[in-house]
Amino acid sequence: MNSKKLRDLVFTLHRYIGLAVGLITIIVGLTGTLLVFHSEISNFDQQRRIGTITPQGEPLPVEVVLNTVKKTYADQPDAPVQRIYLPSKPNEPMNVILKTKQNEWTENYVNPYTGKILDNNLKPTFIQKFYDIVYPLHYELLGGNIGNKFVGIIGLLMSFMSITGIILWPGWRKLISGFKIKWNAHVKRVNFDVHKVAGVIAAIFLIFTFFTGFCWNFSDVANPVIYALTFSKQQPDPVSVVVAGKSPLGLKEQLKTAQTALPNGTLRRIYFPTKPEEALNVAFKLPHETDDYGQSSVYLDQYSGKVLRVDNSLK
Repeated sequence: MNSKKLRDLVFTLHRYIGLAVGLITIIVGLTGTLLVFHSEISNFDQQRRIGTITPQGEPLPVEVVLNTVKKTYADQPDAPVQRIYLPSKPNEPMNVILKTKQNEWTENYVNPYTGKILDNNLKPTFIQKFYDIVYPLHYELLGGNIGNKFVGIIGLLMSFMSITGIILWPGWRKLISGFKIKWNAHVKRVNFDVHKVAGVIAAIFLIFTFFTGFCWNFSDVANPVIYALTFSKQQPDPVSVVVAGKSPLGLKEQLKTAQTALPNGTLRRIYFPTKPEEALNVAFKLPHETDDYGQSSVYLDQYSGKVLRVDNSLK
């Protein structure tokens, strides 16, 4: 196949892939843009509902706040606590999440200095309802597992289309022509020039964005490949050893053990086991991390308190 025929083939693939996935890509892109600003929009909505918290000395211990919240649901003593998010700033609330009769995911925004529940999502706001639609629309087009795989395939096709766009870019022949836009030309030529310039500038970002989206949705296939390419080994899930007739250790004791494992970390999240054999996951933010909630965790046996695994973001 000579170079002209190869270029014609690449051009045909580029055109028809773009035509096939364009509308879906717009939906995924727009919803992704909304998700990028989810934290800021949610924080604005949260502050509108609960106001600003005035710091009052040292925050209450986590276990004290947790017990206070549980008393509010005294009529549901078996309502399991799923997660706790600690405030990243002195004027932010603590978020204690339970599975209740009213809601699978009941968020309780708590004043960390008094333990008072300021608000919950039993009556969700418009913003909360809106994002309840945006999330599944972005990840799976509201189509469940099938939609999830479909979006993953779209990501792979868009990655391929971005690569073909780079191959077709006129700048390979003459650099200046690849970045030139003839604004006074016919509207079709202006459209083509804007497409080629914007496309080549955004191409590398589009490839990374869509290909990682594909890997995300097809993680069962992508993860083994990633581990193989990086010569690393996937760690097994930490498991608690169930002791008959023994209750899980108290949270205070577990947090102390976790802090010892990552002494420089600041407590940010607690993920509670949903099954007897699961581990308690205590997440920290280390000094060098930029993520508000950190990327480091300590996994503990919920019965013995043994440290099962430490995920240090430095490693």
